[in-house]
Amino acid sequence: MTTVNTYPIKLRERGQLTIPQAVREQLATKNGDMLTLVQFDDFVVLAPANLKTPALSNKLAQMMEDEGMTLSELLKGLEDERQKSYEMRLEKLSQQNDD
Repeated sequence: MTTVNTYPIKLRERGQLTIPQAVREQLATKNGDMLTLVQFDDFVVLAPANLKTPALSNKLAQMMEDEGMTLSELLKGLEDERQKSYEMRLEKLSQQNDD
């Protein structure tokens, strides 16, 4: 079974972001390593630079097939995760304003 984790990250000035430590450790990356961002419509994947798009695409397709998931279902799940993330940000901002 494939495990899917989501991590809220903040896009900073000049497009910078911080990759959560757990992800960096799992990918065995270190400061200065190059990563590859792969875009599938509205969906992006960040991977170590040595991975190539076809291999990543094949792996994603195999994972979806193993789980019996369609692209439509995957994109719907991403939409749901975005909504949850948005609601979490609003809640956090609301809490900060209450303090």
